[in-house]
Order: sequence, then structure tokens, then C-alpha cells
Amino acid sequence: MKNNEKQSGSAALRAFTVLEAVVRADKSVSLDDVASACGLPKPTVYRALVMLEQAGMLLREPVSKRYTAGARLSTFALDVLKNSIVRAPAHMILQRLVDEIGETCNVSMLDGNAMVYLDRVETPSPLRLNLQPGSHVPLHCTSSGKLLLSQLSRSQRQKLLGNGPLQRCTVNTITDVSLLELELERFTVDRVATNNEEFHVGMIGVAVPILDRNGRTCASLAVQAPVVRMSLEQALQHVASLRLAAQALSDAYFGEAPSAPDTEVNAQLATTDSKAPGPKRTRSGTTRSAKNADLSH
Repeated sequence: MKNNEKQSGSAALRAFTVLEAVVRADKSVSLDDVASACGLPKPTVYRALVMLEQAGMLLREPVSKRYTAGARLSTFALDVLKNSIVRAPAHMILQRLVDEIGETCNVSMLDGNAMVYLDRVETPSPLRLNLQPGSHVPLHCTSSGKLLLSQLSRSQRQKLLGNGPLQRCTVNTITDVSLLELELERFTVDRVATNNEEFHVGMIGVAVPILDRNGRTCASLAVQAPVVRMSLEQALQHVASLRLAAQALSDAYFGEAPSAPDTEVNAQLATTDSKAPGPKRTRSGTTRSAKNADLSH
């Protein structure tokens, strides 16, 4: 009986090791990739991959036969992060940030071709946009959605966005994929994304990345405010505070996490980010001044 339990435990640990290898990869992976990453024999890895695929934890691409995270695994990850016990320390960090800035702040991550709120603390002010944790919103017209898109490869973005035109939510929404790509390329470098009334008229947002233990963007932290109380220029002045909170959230979620490359210059970000050059377009998505282009959502 003990031998059976030991063998069962070993098989479970091997399957978990295989699952980790797939999830940690930046792209879909082959059997050879996983076997190399795990240091396990191919037959062992293959059996684990088949079992995990059948359980819905992994998805096998029909043409390439490569593996990626499955729907059940994504749901499980979201459930863990939304668990009240796991969420409590991170929620306190979010609450302190809202107390400091005075506007709604939220944590979100990719979920398929949309963005899902993991946690959110609303401003006490009466004028606000009420969205509960678990709510899904578009990627292309929100600061967090664009931040998360900017940290993906161009091919990954293509899979999520398609060829367009993208859904128009306001007159400021970028519906042309090529124009959006220009903005995302800038956000990739800046590691700050903005929303200039592109999802809801009168609402702006600024987002920064939350990093995992490997220094990869796994989620976003954003502040959202009505323009009658805070302009986008004013929201950008809080980037340093957002970055510090994002680092604290990384530590809360994953333990000690790597700092963003530009941690040392956080105090200067509010000025430099607002002056960064960007694509020019009008409120309808064609042209506008370089100053306003940097304030796109």
C-alpha cells in the first residue's frame, strides 16, 4: 500500500513539474521542449501531458501539436488569486494606494481575449465606474488591457486582436490594429499604458505591470478616475506610487519578486512618461498632437 502511495505521489509530482514547465514558457511548447525543461524521460513527460490535457489543464494545438495552458488551468489560477485568504494582503496594498491617490485602483490579468479584474478598491467619491472583481472588459481600449498586450509578442497580440477593425466604445477608441500597434510598441518600452476616455467617456486610466518571480508581466495595476477630478497628466504623476505598489503586490503574490528595470528612477517617471513621444491621432483615431497622443488610453 505504501509503495502504491509513493508511486502515486511521485506521478503527481512529475505531472506538476510538467505543468510548471508549460506554464512558465513564453509560448506553446513541444514534447521535446517540456522533456528538456523538466529533465525527465520523454515517455514519462508524454504520459503526464496526455493526462493533463484530458483533465483540461493543458490544451494541445491541433496543427502544431504543441501544448499551452488550458481553460481549466486558467480558471483555477483565477480562483486562487481571488481566494479571500490569498487576496487579503494584496487587497490591503490596493486599499492603501487608493487612500493615497484618492481614486479607484484595480489589479487585472489576461483571460482569453479579454481582461478580468482580480481585485478592485473603489474610490469613496460618488462619481465612479462600478466594476466588481471577476468583471471582464476589452483589452484594446483600457489601460490595463493595453499594458498587458504591450508585454506580449506581436504574434501573440495578433491572435488576440485579429485583423480588426476593433470594437469602438467611444470616439477615442483606437479601432485600427496598426495604429494600436504603434502605441503598444511605445508602451512596451515605457512599461506604462494609458487610457484617454477610450472605454468610457469621461474616464481615464494609467496602468503599470506586476511581475512574477521571473520578472515577467503577469498582471497589471491601474488607477482609474473621472476627468472632472483627475486629468491624464495628473494621473501620470502617480506612476511612481503605482510602481511601488506593484512591487509590493508582486511580493504579496509570489514572495520576493524582481524589481522592474527602472526602479531606481521611479521618482522621475511622472515627468518622463508624460513627455514620451507617441503616434499622432485625433479623437476619432487618425491624427492628433504629439502631446495628446501620449495621453491615449
